[in-house]
Amino acid sequence: MAVRSVGIDVCSVERFMAAIERSPRLLTRLFTEQERDLPPASLAARFAAKEAIAKALGAPRGMRWHDCTVRRISGGAPVVEITGTVAARAAELGIDRWHLSISHDAGIAAAVAIGESDDGPA
Repeated sequence: MAVRSVGIDVCSVERFMAAIERSPRLLTRLFTEQERDLPPASLAARFAAKEAIAKALGAPRGMRWHDCTVRRISGGAPVVEITGTVAARAAELGIDRWHLSISHDAGIAAAVAIGESDDGPA
């Protein structure tokens, strides 16, 4: 196993929700239907996670936000599901799986994403 890329992002929950209030279409642009009903801190954490993944991928042009979904498994670590533009860029980089850590506390949401492959050192 080899680490291919790493991305990190932090997000102010208050600023993020103010942006959503100013531009309500951001909610549908950034999040899948399953993600949209989360509480504000969780939304900001999901946004930070998607940003961290985008950074790990080199922030490719044309990346579609809906091509990356962050799911929480009860009692487990968050799971990254990728399709389309995100999956294509991950394949280009040789990324087979993602490790994701997200957190929110004191009004800040943060995420770290690690893209990994099965085939030896990068």
